[in-house]
Amino acid sequence: MNRYHQTKEQIFDEARIIEEARRNPARFGILYEKYYRQIFVFIFRRTGDEDIAGDIVSDAFLKAMTALPKYESKGLPFSSWLFRIALNEVNMYYRKTARERVISLDQTNIIEMIAETGEKETEENRQMVVNLLSSLSPEDMYFIELRFFEKRAFAEIGEILGMTENNAKVRTYRILDKLKKLLDKTSENS
Repeated sequence: MNRYHQTKEQIFDEARIIEEARRNPARFGILYEKYYRQIFVFIFRRTGDEDIAGDIVSDAFLKAMTALPKYESKGLPFSSWLFRIALNEVNMYYRKTARERVISLDQTNIIEMIAETGEKETEENRQMVVNLLSSLSPEDMYFIELRFFEKRAFAEIGEILGMTENNAKVRTYRILDKLKKLLDKTSENS
């Protein structure tokens, strides 16, 4: 179970707070306080700059508060919707600034990815995965980041990226298969 999982009761309680915030925008502060840190870390991992992350978080929460009347619960944590808005804001930032995207890597997550491909976990394979990740498209990298670095369930990945849970799962495993093939090819050429 990932750290972002919520019980049905928690989702129900959150739905009550969302309804209150729709009627009284001051109640949105409860949601802001609950999710600020998660959204900030999510954005910071993609920008590598605290000031930029802070600005994007502010924009994301402002958009969320403004769009709250349009929010529809799909049985997933409210955070999935917030992360989708945050990801859109990050994408907008990179489109406007034409800066290089930042990817934060953690050795533990890389080891999990290697295990998922069925390859042996060695220093050489860890280094190859780091190199191969930089060759992925930004879209493919979203799936890897959300699944392995953010520990998101496929249903949440689908919600964040605007697709079904099954499509999120299929895309993630296709990307892993591509990584495995690249690892195999790189190993053969070594």
